[in-house]
Amino acid sequence: MNATETLCPICGGTGWKEVGDASLRQVARCGCALSGRVERITAQARIPARYEHCEFSEFSTDFPGADGSLERAKLMAERFVAGYPVENDGRGLLIVGSVGVGKTHLAVAVLKELLRKGVPGLFCDYRDLLKQVQNSYNPSVQTTEMELLRPVFETEVVVLDELGAVKPTEWVWDTVSHVLNTRYNDKRTTLITTNFPDLPPRSSDEPTDNFSRARRAAREETLGDRITERMRSRLHEMCKKVEITGQDFRQNVKSASFR
Repeated sequence: MNATETLCPICGGTGWKEVGDASLRQVARCGCALSGRVERITAQARIPARYEHCEFSEFSTDFPGADGSLERAKLMAERFVAGYPVENDGRGLLIVGSVGVGKTHLAVAVLKELLRKGVPGLFCDYRDLLKQVQNSYNPSVQTTEMELLRPVFETEVVVLDELGAVKPTEWVWDTVSHVLNTRYNDKRTTLITTNFPDLPPRSSDEPTDNFSRARRAAREETLGDRITERMRSRLHEMCKKVEITGQDFRQNVKSASFR
């Protein structure tokens, strides 16, 4: 087979096709060009092999322990994709829920649908991203912090998975605020998942007697505890919250379709 036989019969390999009537000749992107673009940006999205199966069609909302929040979350995610980008104005989704309820599955399903529309996207594990940034400070590593973060800053849609999973320090807070503020200022869409409840941090004004300190230490940490109240407030400007409740899917069903 020679090269000419592999060319698109519609555009002849140019990536553009004529549209409109003969009196007003116009061109538009050919479907073959979009197909090639989708393959390219999907490869660049870095979706882990573990989540390659994650689609809306595979997002189960009917299993032992499931509740109506799963159906609502799926509907919100599907509407988000359908309305992108006109109805979203740069706002993303903050998907909140306990371990195993399907947060990452839903975020990846959204990302994959947007990739199919030709929208560039990127999957980032919050923990891995911070490790890579820390490693860039090693003199023997050739990659700089800015080189690592540039795709996170500039890609149109980014999934930031497991926000808050790293023990908070001043450096962690500075790094996550740098990422989120940059994307916020550039009106880029961010899809965020977190296991921590979307609540303010523990108040420093709480009683300091031994009983109160013990009770406070045993209390479940919140998103405000992990990323600061200032950044939690910023997330509410950046994202529409999707809350999923219910039991751990992986504890109820043998199929590993959720995370």
